[in-house]
Amino acid sequence: MNSALRNALAGLAMVAACIPAAQAQVNGKNQGYLVNGPNFDVVTAVGGTVCVRTSDWTPARAAAAEACKKCTPDLCPKPPAPPAPKPEVKPEAKPEAKPAAKPAPKPEPRNVELKIELQGIPFNKTEMTADNRKELDEFLAKEVKPLTTVGAVIITGHTDRIGSEKYNKKLSEKRALGVKDYVVSKGIDQKLIFWEGKGPKQPIPVTKFCENKMKRKQLIECLAPNRRVTVEVVGTIMPPAKPEAKPEAKPEAK
Repeated sequence: MNSALRNALAGLAMVAACIPAAQAQVNGKNQGYLVNGPNFDVVTAVGGTVCVRTSDWTPARAAAAEACKKCTPDLCPKPPAPPAPKPEVKPEAKPEAKPAAKPAPKPEPRNVELKIELQGIPFNKTEMTADNRKELDEFLAKEVKPLTTVGAVIITGHTDRIGSEKYNKKLSEKRALGVKDYVVSKGIDQKLIFWEGKGPKQPIPVTKFCENKMKRKQLIECLAPNRRVTVEVVGTIMPPAKPEAKPEAKPEAK
């Protein structure tokens, strides 16, 4: 520091020492510095770069002065560090909702067609044999009874080719009627039954080998499959419902 500046500061210090105590008390915001004006602004020297200190200047007062940053920035208390940002609280991930199990579609009734051929009706007769009745009973109990609905029952009588066509036509009708009455007795609504006689017009294919030159008894026996009554049933049946899929049991944690 040169002698001129030293002398100036010494003179200012002497002036500051002469400031009344009352003013020092009022100058609470810049204690330790020479001030002027109603706002107690610090007096500076050397081109406004040096703050003029009084005899009661101390580093503590410099640090507490309002002009600290201007006069002694290295003594100013450092501002408190900003609080650390709070960690972002992420919302807990909710487990994905499992889609509700769709109810199994209701089964729909399906159409069915059932058929039985009661062969071997005695020659020139209309009544069924004991074996014919047994076959028909099993057909009605095991196949027709489980149906949800019965739409129609078609009964058709047939004959072999022996005899006149007119006679065989009536004989086949009587055979159909006999079976129709038997079916009604088993609980089938007769309004659902349709019957007819075909005579010898629809022979069983295998009987084409039955030659007319055979002896009569042998020919009658050979043509026995043609002496028959067919019973056809059209209706609907409800398929069994599929069991609901049970959720798999998770193994217990050991």
